[in-house]
Amino acid sequence: MTHTNPTWDPAQYLRHAGHRARPFTDLLARVPDLPTDRPRIADLGCGPGNVTVLLTRRWPAAHVTGHDNSPAMLDRAHTEHEGPTTGGGHLDFAHADVTTWTPAEPYDLIVSNATLQWVPRHADRFADWIAGLRPGGTFAFQVPDNVDAPLHALMRELAATPRWQPLLGDVLRATDSVHTPDVYLDRLARLGCATDVWQTTYLHVLQGPDAVLDWVKGTGLRPALTALADDPEARDAFVTEYRDLLRGAYPSAPYGTVMPFRRLFAVATKEA
Repeated sequence: MTHTNPTWDPAQYLRHAGHRARPFTDLLARVPDLPTDRPRIADLGCGPGNVTVLLTRRWPAAHVTGHDNSPAMLDRAHTEHEGPTTGGGHLDFAHADVTTWTPAEPYDLIVSNATLQWVPRHADRFADWIAGLRPGGTFAFQVPDNVDAPLHALMRELAATPRWQPLLGDVLRATDSVHTPDVYLDRLARLGCATDVWQTTYLHVLQGPDAVLDWVKGTGLRPALTALADDPEARDAFVTEYRDLLRGAYPSAPYGTVMPFRRLFAVATKEA
C-alpha cells in the first residue's frame, strides 16, 4: 500500500473550530513573556489560520508566519487572515514541510497546534528548533494524546477487517509519533530548556447528528478518505460502517454527544 499525505478540507475542519481552538488558547496561557517587543513567531502546521490569529492578539506587534503543507489550508489562511495587525505587526503564511523546516532567522516563539502527531520522529527536530530561538525564547506545542480512544481504535479495527484491509492497508495504523509526557520533558530539558509538560482531557459536548463522525472527518479520518477517494462507493460504505460503530461508543444525550478528548501540552523556554 502506497502512503500519500491526507487531503485536507478546511470547511470540514472548521466545523468544530471553537472546540479545536480551546487547547491552543490553553497552551498560549502558559507561554511566558517573549524576549523582544516586536517578536518573530512561527506557527508550524497552521491549517486554515484561524488559531494562528490568536498569536497576533496576544502579541499584536509580532511578525507571525504560519507554515503548512496543504495548499487548500493555506489558500483559506491567505484569503481570510493574512495582513497587518492592530499593533503594527504582520501575519503571513508560507508553504513548508514541518519534517524539514528549520528557522532561517532568530525566533522568539515557535508553536505547533495539533500537528506534530502527523510528523514521525518530530522529537528529533526539537534541537534545531530550539537552536533557532533567541535566548529566553519559547517552543510550545500541543498534540492529541488519545490514540487508544474509541474514536481511533474503532477506525483501526474496521480498517483491519478482511473487507477493508486490502483497500486501506496500514494507512490507519497506530503510530508511536506521540510520546509519553516524560519523554517530552526529558528531551526538552536536556536541550537546556525550563520545561512544563501536562495533559488535559476535554469533555467536548458536540451538537448535531453523528457529531463525533463529523468531527473525525476533519482530522483522523482524512487518511482513509484520501485512500478511498477514487472509489466513492467504497468510501461511503466504510464511513457508514464506522458511523455505526461510533454511535455505539458515543451515545447521544438530550444536550448533545460527549466526546472525551485527551491532549498533551509542552512549553519549553530557552535559557535567557
